[in-house]
Amino acid sequence: MKKLIVLIVLMIAGNFLFAQKYMSKTGKVTFEASVPLFEDVFAQDDNNIVVLNTDNGDIASVSVVKNFHFKTKLMEEHFNESYAETAKYPKTTFTGKIVNFDKSKLTASPQKFTVQGTLNFHGVAKAYTSTATMYAKDGKIYMSGGFTVKAADHKVTIPKMVMKKVAETVNVEYNYVLVKQ
Repeated sequence: MKKLIVLIVLMIAGNFLFAQKYMSKTGKVTFEASVPLFEDVFAQDDNNIVVLNTDNGDIASVSVVKNFHFKTKLMEEHFNESYAETAKYPKTTFTGKIVNFDKSKLTASPQKFTVQGTLNFHGVAKAYTSTATMYAKDGKIYMSGGFTVKAADHKVTIPKMVMKKVAETVNVEYNYVLVKQ
């Protein structure tokens, strides 16, 4: 029995150690919750960390929520204090899988892939599916895509006085240049 346990642990550790990992520490993630006739509600994080295991298509990313920057400091302050509550929920994560991913089939021509996973924002984890465009060039993997999120699904309350100025549905987009680790 001990030999079996040791063998299983070695196999798992071996898979982890020898897996093909691609990573970026400068991934770009944006979100927009704008409504017509009002000021744009748009923020961007240029320091999203993402790791892709090209052996199995597993993907994970993390953003420090305070890294999302807005056009105006007041909007950024309201977002951090009232909406995202960054003192209580400092990070947002996504963990998932690229369905039917096969690195050997990536070329310089962009291809569509389905990404399924869980977004954890504001202390609430929820499953999402999106379409990503991916291609490989010069030893790097380029990946971009997006999905929509409802603020209420993550227990984000939009105050009544700005309810008509902020969309209930938020468009999230990501853009990564991943390099082999």
